[in-house]
Amino acid sequence: MSFLEYRVQTVPSGIRKVLYLNWGLVLVIIAVAAMGFLMLYSVAGGDLAPWAEPQMKRFAVGLVIMFAVAMVPIWFIRNMAGVAYAISVLLLVAVEFFGEQNMGAQRWLEIGPLNLQPSELMKITLVAMLAAYYDWLPVKKVSRPLWVLIPVLLTVMPTALVILQPNLGTSIMLLLGGAAVMFAAGVSIWYFLAVGTLGAGAVASVFTLRGTPWQFLHDYQYRRIDTFLDPTNDPLGAGYNIIQAQIALGSGGWSGKGFMQGTQSRLNFLPEKHTDFIFTTLAEEFGFVGAFSLLMLYGLIIFFCFVSAVQSKDRFSQLMLIGIGCTFFFYLAVNLSMVMGMAPVVGVPLPFLSYGGSAMLVLMLAFGMVQSAHVHRPR
Repeated sequence: MSFLEYRVQTVPSGIRKVLYLNWGLVLVIIAVAAMGFLMLYSVAGGDLAPWAEPQMKRFAVGLVIMFAVAMVPIWFIRNMAGVAYAISVLLLVAVEFFGEQNMGAQRWLEIGPLNLQPSELMKITLVAMLAAYYDWLPVKKVSRPLWVLIPVLLTVMPTALVILQPNLGTSIMLLLGGAAVMFAAGVSIWYFLAVGTLGAGAVASVFTLRGTPWQFLHDYQYRRIDTFLDPTNDPLGAGYNIIQAQIALGSGGWSGKGFMQGTQSRLNFLPEKHTDFIFTTLAEEFGFVGAFSLLMLYGLIIFFCFVSAVQSKDRFSQLMLIGIGCTFFFYLAVNLSMVMGMAPVVGVPLPFLSYGGSAMLVLMLAFGMVQSAHVHRPR
């Protein structure tokens, strides 16, 4: 034991936990959130209202949540994973009966002053539930059919409830998040190949059954696919968002037009500029340099998650950290692919940049769990 480690061991346990926090991760998260505040300030025309100020307040609450969860022993998080998952499922069911509708979708619950989107919470509680399941399950049983069926059902059940809202983007992320934990747990790759084959058949069926009473997707979701394949077919309608986003991305050049100088966002050519398409505003104003810097910060966050997974000694922490890191990556991949025209528009926010409360607070909760695993690992 080094002298520094000895000195840390001699301080009270509460202070020691604070010293053991991954402060590098904390600083990177704050840096990304600060970029989000700047972008929300910019798209509002140089005003903290209506987006930047509420986002700052949410982030402050999120920091408190992250630090509080970081102090919770990791064994308690493992033991409560099933309860959290069950609550999330009940909230998703409640959305079907009491949910608030917005823009044709029923995804939110009003709980007092809080407007909660339970599908965001499910992304994290599903990861924790599967990690706890594989922590309990003996390794030799991981790939046996019966024991594979249970996590599949745990993943498919909330995914089906989210599809009913409808929320295709989040349902895809739930499937990917569940698959990531199962793969990390050691489930045989042949299961994934079989699912991939079935998925290819399902995609073919989606297009084959279009226009029939048995079509799988809603009409607006088919229009999103059409827009993805060729936005110019409807440049003033369904393809408008993607075309304007590509103009904003391309016009930023190497160093951008300058802070608050983006024409696409300032002149309101770019819809949803403060939520799903906020990355295009950043790329227009700060160019390749700004966009690349943001991606590097995101990469550091994922790196910290995976390094903590390698350093952890217990199976639950390892799987939970990998699941959270992969889920965070899926946020980025789906949103950035969407705004660059590489995937259909499915409504997934960009972490810590897009305006919104549920995604922000749930992500801070998730990184509180990451910190808990880091703080309480054996040293």
